[in-house]
Amino acid sequence: MSKQSAAKQHGHLRAVVHGKQEESPLANLNHQLETASDLLKIEPDLRKLLKEPYRELHVQVPVKMDSGKFEIFHGYRIQHNGVRGPYKGGIRYHQDVDRDEVLALATLMSWKTAIVDIPFGGAKGGIQVDPTKMSPRELQALTRGFMSKIDLIIGPHRDIPAPDVNTDEKVMAWMMDEYGKKHGYTPAIVTGKPIALGGSVGHREATGRGVVFTIKEACTEYGIDLTRATAVVQGFGNVGSFAAKFLHELGCKIIAVTDLNGGYYDKRGLNIPELLDYAAKNKTIAGWDRADHITNDQVFRTKCDILVPAALGGVFTPEVPAA
Repeated sequence: MSKQSAAKQHGHLRAVVHGKQEESPLANLNHQLETASDLLKIEPDLRKLLKEPYRELHVQVPVKMDSGKFEIFHGYRIQHNGVRGPYKGGIRYHQDVDRDEVLALATLMSWKTAIVDIPFGGAKGGIQVDPTKMSPRELQALTRGFMSKIDLIIGPHRDIPAPDVNTDEKVMAWMMDEYGKKHGYTPAIVTGKPIALGGSVGHREATGRGVVFTIKEACTEYGIDLTRATAVVQGFGNVGSFAAKFLHELGCKIIAVTDLNGGYYDKRGLNIPELLDYAAKNKTIAGWDRADHITNDQVFRTKCDILVPAALGGVFTPEVPAA
């Protein structure tokens, strides 16, 4: 069965994009699940249980904008499986968030916590919004409104949200405070909050550091000397920036990086400490201009030893071949 056929059978397809059917994250996930289940000879009934979530919550969050008008935003919290412990998973703010994406991510969280054998289940949340177009006041109102709608299904021993795409320590602090209005001071309700509010040291850089741990192991397996290797990082947010930082500190030459606004290339290696400082001050790498410009399409065609895709998923397609 082809990947496209499997996607049609086991998941959903998003709308036609540029004349082609684009597979949803849920379609891709279910294709992977079916492929793995065939290899492991998992019974059909168990496959059904692995696909279906325990609970789905879809809420509408009204926000009074700075203009005085009200906007309604759609939010989701999907709890996939809690057999192994409380649900665990981040909350993302992005204009492409929908039910299928959140379910796929919640399912992946169940798999991840099980694979590393920690006592948690899998959940995920998100709001369909472009946070870059909101003021701090609007963003806080959205966050608090969303938390007040989902607090009936979460709790320190039930479901613990965390940061994800476009959410950070500040957003987690707002969530923690909003939850506390109804339930009292509960710092354990979210992870990824500021250190001053009980957050964990090292949480912010943990995902990027984990990426580099994996790269080190892979390089050992394939006989690659990191001090002589070249790397390309697609995405320079929380994950990509720290992955670049730690790879640079290990002696790896970072020759290209990009974010939403494009990026830079230098075969001699980019000045990562300087770029990190610039990104921290400007919230983007656009305008750094210390190297040749490169587009997000070109980054995947840049020859390198290590490619780090550190932005949203679904970037590898037949139309985007690697170098």
